Amino acid sequence: MAAGVPPDALGRRVSCGTDYGTVRYVGSVSGTAGIWLGVEWDDPQRGKHDGSYEGIQYFKCRHPKGGSFIRPNKANFGVDFLTAVKDRYGLNDKQEVQYGTENTVVFGTKTVEFVGMDSVAEQQRQVQLNKLVDISVRECAVSQAGQEEEISRTCANMRHINLSKNLISSWETVIVIASQVQNLETLNVSENKMRFPSTSTFISSAFSNLKILALNQAEITWTEVLLCAQGWPVLEELYLSSNNITVLERPDTVLQTLKLLDLSDNQLLDGNQLHLIAQLPRLEQLILRNTGISSIHFPDAGFGCKTKMFPSLKRLAINDNKISQWSSINELDKLPSLRALQCNNNPFMDTEKNPETLIQLIIAKISQLEVLNNCEILPAERRGAELDYRKIFGKDWLEAGGHWNPEKNKPSEEFLAAHPRYPALCLKYGAPEEGELKGRQPLTLKNQLLTLTIKCPEKPEQKPVEKKLPESMTIQKVKGLLYRLLKIPGSELKLSYESSKLEGKEVELDNDLKPLQFYSIESGDCVLVRW
Repeated sequence: MAAGVPPDALGRRVSCGTDYGTVRYVGSVSGTAGIWLGVEWDDPQRGKHDGSYEGIQYFKCRHPKGGSFIRPNKANFGVDFLTAVKDRYGLNDKQEVQYGTENTVVFGTKTVEFVGMDSVAEQQRQVQLNKLVDISVRECAVSQAGQEEEISRTCANMRHINLSKNLISSWETVIVIASQVQNLETLNVSENKMRFPSTSTFISSAFSNLKILALNQAEITWTEVLLCAQGWPVLEELYLSSNNITVLERPDTVLQTLKLLDLSDNQLLDGNQLHLIAQLPRLEQLILRNTGISSIHFPDAGFGCKTKMFPSLKRLAINDNKISQWSSINELDKLPSLRALQCNNNPFMDTEKNPETLIQLIIAKISQLEVLNNCEILPAERRGAELDYRKIFGKDWLEAGGHWNPEKNKPSEEFLAAHPRYPALCLKYGAPEEGELKGRQPLTLKNQLLTLTIKCPEKPEQKPVEKKLPESMTIQKVKGLLYRLLKIPGSELKLSYESSKLEGKEVELDNDLKPLQFYSIESGDCVLVRW
């Protein structure tokens, strides 16, 4: 092997300036002198060809212009872990220690030489390295573990390591580093394009205490995840965004302690892939942002029932996907523990142009939801959403066979499929009365606006606010608006109003279902808010 080229160069990760790549060829190139490295670059824009030169194919690339040849002296094959740590934290041999660069100390005019000062300086460095608990060597060109057991002798107290965006070529290197860190809890090896084991191998105890692992942009497949996971017995958080994961498999004996799984930016084959990970017993948070899923379905549970899938799932992120049908949102009500949902940027949201109505529909459809798109759902907001939903779809309910008399109440399967929570809302608030039922509100505000002053008589620090509100707005919706406007915690609001026509009298706004016009409120009147 030529000077400067490691004997194991083939398959190694290298950097050249700010570009990263993998060595696919080491040797001569026809018509030129000396040794070349054939590199497949992570960024195809950096390359020139597909690994062929003047009609001869030297190596293969995934991209037709992803490869090029460079001289070995242009390639950085990286450094060992401890060298990177010492460089990053200013503890290497080249840097000054507190005694100075010479083995002398001056007292007045007298120079005293200290024998063995180098060993003292080395001891100082060892002490400082041993104090490090949280270490980041991101982008420090780490490619190997270094001398055997050197890490365990030098950095015995490390618990959290960031090894992202380095030159690590194989998972084996990560195991060698981790096996020397006794209490490793957090490990980030994202942005390292590594080789992973393809068959079940010896299970290392290197990760016996590991709780959090990030493997984003590591080109790992789900099959490889499951093979490696045999060595992660207590793992709680696993980040796998932007990988080669398209198909999932059941993790029958691994990942049983997992609480958070991030699969974002992996193009899953379809939403049914989720059924394969649905039995993870402790999974509380699942991040599926931009995974290409177009539907969600839990076939083991009927209308109004809870699924046995994802028994512990509290937080779900499905934003930036292709979900186009409201039926998928209905399905989410089957999850027994769901409390928080992120679902922005899905086609189903384009079916409703009024953003406030859209939020109300989602809230009404998912009974236990407490946080929607990072906003807390207040009790008054939930009540208002459910009452509106019950009223808006009341005519459809009647036409589908719904009835106030329980004995005659037989809504069709089609209606229940579209509105599985409607029977529960009728039980909660009573069946809608005929006088309440009306079609959906027009999207443009055609009804008359009232200019009202909002005051908090018991909170003088709250300045009065002037608002324009439609006279058809229900008291429930006014309360929902005031919760957000006045940033009031989730306590019960009491509303009343004063009018110049009713001098000295306050009229209570005590029926949440009635519109403002029911109380004969006029522009210029003052709404009083108490809690």
